Amino acid sequence: MKNKLSVVIAGGGSTYTPEIILMLLDNLDRLPLRKIKLYDDDEARQNKVAKACGILINEKDPTIEYVATTDPEEAYTDVDFCLAHIRVGKLPMRELDEKIPLKHGCVGQETCGPGGIAYGMRSIGGVLENIDYMEKYSPHCWMLNYSNPASIVAEATRRLRPNSRVINICDMPIGMEHSIADIVGVSSRKDLDIRYYGLNHFGWYTSIKDKSGKELLPELIEHMKKYGFINGEKGMATENKDSWFETNLFAKHLVAIEPTTIPNTYLKYYLYPDYVVEHTNPNYTRANEVIDGRETEVFSACEEIQKNGHSKGTKLAVGIHAEFIVDLATALAFNTKERMLLIVENKGAIQNFPDDAMVEIPCIVGKDGYEPLAIGAIPAFQKGLMEQQVAVEKLVVEAWIEQSYQKLWQALTLSQTVPSATVAKQLLDDLMEANKGYWPELH
Repeated sequence: MKNKLSVVIAGGGSTYTPEIILMLLDNLDRLPLRKIKLYDDDEARQNKVAKACGILINEKDPTIEYVATTDPEEAYTDVDFCLAHIRVGKLPMRELDEKIPLKHGCVGQETCGPGGIAYGMRSIGGVLENIDYMEKYSPHCWMLNYSNPASIVAEATRRLRPNSRVINICDMPIGMEHSIADIVGVSSRKDLDIRYYGLNHFGWYTSIKDKSGKELLPELIEHMKKYGFINGEKGMATENKDSWFETNLFAKHLVAIEPTTIPNTYLKYYLYPDYVVEHTNPNYTRANEVIDGRETEVFSACEEIQKNGHSKGTKLAVGIHAEFIVDLATALAFNTKERMLLIVENKGAIQNFPDDAMVEIPCIVGKDGYEPLAIGAIPAFQKGLMEQQVAVEKLVVEAWIEQSYQKLWQALTLSQTVPSATVAKQLLDDLMEANKGYWPELH
């Protein structure tokens, strides 16, 4: 019989927490649990989901011990896995990350460009604090970290906590793989043999094979030239044409510039920043969509469960955000040797790329951690874009460590999404003002 495990969800007040709980409860046969804890430093926000999560757990398996706490010692004592998805500054700061750059004619996005840099400067301290709690109270624990912006956070953990049991991950490629499976007509992304390399939110699929070994990439690229990441006419007919729909549709322009691979859709922010700015409403950004949509829906559904004392008829559902985490925890706990995309130190995996870059590549995962797979040499176009972006991420982390205004200015200047050093400086001054109390004081 498998050992039962204990998990803590750091960032317990997130709107993604209920679906992570549902995913964990759906997979108790693979990942048996004895204890689930929520931890957040914002008690009021965590309380909006905590009681509903307790009801969901009790309905599925009343033997699982459940705690929601703001005390780090209680949260991190006796845990095998920390699932970390913290958001320092919450959605009001995300709104500023998106709106301040737009004021300067630059991409306003939470993980890319100036907004991602601002968010990274806030996230580093929060993630390190949680690593330190984990190491103090449960040194054998693994942290599966998908706090954004994952690339900057991963570089910070590489530099500042090099020996910690942290694995940096992102669910974005999983969402894309679901879309790929849908487009090629297979029932699950796990029926596909996929190769990918890049940085977080910045990568390319180089091979997609079905179970028989047939290469599907050429037909997928032809499909994408016409529809982007949308399932043909059926997908085009959907009524829900939100910002994600537009992003997936726009992917056809990304294939046009590099037609031998399938790009991560986030590359639109780097390769077509002028288009993005022109087609973004500076007064109503993605943060507003989330506040008015997802946040309202999830908190209302949790309130309903709490009021009724049961979850019958709830709109809460398992999302792709949570799926990857169960796979990864299962691989680490029970040595499944599954292949997964992780954000890891390159160390020669990409032959013609710096060893100390944090890259997103396939790894084999087992009880001792992960083993990166060799990618070989990559083409000049991808290599050039990636080197520029890695330099941005390294400068951000150095700016945080050294409290250096100069280095953060350089990071913003070097970003593909910022047109000049002049604009970078204006942005930096505005972002510094907005992030008082969140960033280290720069000088």
